[in-house]
Amino acid sequence: MNHLLSDRINNLATSQTLAMAALARELKAQGKDIISLSLGEPDFNTPDFIKEAAKKAIDENYSTYSPVDGYVELKEAICRKFKRDNDLDYKPSQIVISTGAKQSLYNIAQVMLNDGDEVILPAPYWVSYFEIVKLSGGVPVEVPTSIESDFKITPAQLEAAITPKTKMMWFSTPCNPSGSVYNREELTAIAKVLEKYPNIIVVADEIYEHINFSGTFCSIASIPGMLEKTITVNGVAKAFAMTGWRIGYIGAPEFIAKACTKIQGQVTSGANSIAQRATITAVDADPSVLNEMVQAFHSRRDLVVGLIKEIPGMKINVPEGAFYVFPDVSSFFGKTLRGTVIKDANDFSMYLLGEANVATVTGDAFGNPNCIRFSYATSEDILKEALKRIKEAVV
Repeated sequence: MNHLLSDRINNLATSQTLAMAALARELKAQGKDIISLSLGEPDFNTPDFIKEAAKKAIDENYSTYSPVDGYVELKEAICRKFKRDNDLDYKPSQIVISTGAKQSLYNIAQVMLNDGDEVILPAPYWVSYFEIVKLSGGVPVEVPTSIESDFKITPAQLEAAITPKTKMMWFSTPCNPSGSVYNREELTAIAKVLEKYPNIIVVADEIYEHINFSGTFCSIASIPGMLEKTITVNGVAKAFAMTGWRIGYIGAPEFIAKACTKIQGQVTSGANSIAQRATITAVDADPSVLNEMVQAFHSRRDLVVGLIKEIPGMKINVPEGAFYVFPDVSSFFGKTLRGTVIKDANDFSMYLLGEANVATVTGDAFGNPNCIRFSYATSEDILKEALKRIKEAVV
């Protein structure tokens, strides 16, 4: 009956991360001992001080519709956060609160893109960028990177990808899926290319900002000349372990913020009122409250990188942020493992699910066909067991 559905939905790919997570859950329900390293979700609980703020908001009866673009108190708190953490000067009128950063990205695409507008996506990129751009009439332009460059785009690659149809560039730092973090020098070099093209808008997805082992963090909007041509996207899902609270936000030029509010007013209206009140407490908190969780992720990264280095055929770099590794597994392509021919990363990911009972995500979903993504947002004991199984399945 798919012919009754719109071309729009029939042409939309399913999220590979969510699909693999669903398959892992299905196999677990059948009694299989599956270790899922597929979803990007912290295994920590939301901090108690944030939960207390939510309880207080319930008691204070924040149970009516919120303003479409979010409570002004939250927008003011986000402005303080941008100044404190990113040296960015935004006004509340430039902030829009949405039901997760994914909605923020969708809003942006809907209000910025016309049919045929090109959007540069340094690959690997988060799975939903490609489909959101396509769904909004835009044309994704993938710019491949490799493990040798730590999966970062160079200024020369960016310049070569720009055409008269280029409208935007979308990227994340720290990056999902690679964990790469762009430093100030690298972002300044990218900004130098973009200053020649005043009409190109940058979407900087900084949702993993605080899960960062590099010692510093730089927002591209803080580079001179970039504030007025950058949309900074962030949220509380990852750093504050609030994935289910569904709060994301943008800082943007005011005309873009107004447009995002306009479309949100016709789609979802304001985000969850209780979650917004709790988010005020989260973004006002000193980022040092996250130190324990960030240190745990740092330790897990070192563990996973070390264990992957012991697996013959896997090539790994050392990511500086987020909670993913993105090993190159192309050495397995064309080989037969336990009777299974491995043609590509998708085959390899499915092989690990079937033979090692470990769920990962194929790099194809992120625009890099040579890699697979592991999330290390789980305990060290589980990670050790998962990598042991993988090693036994491929050696």
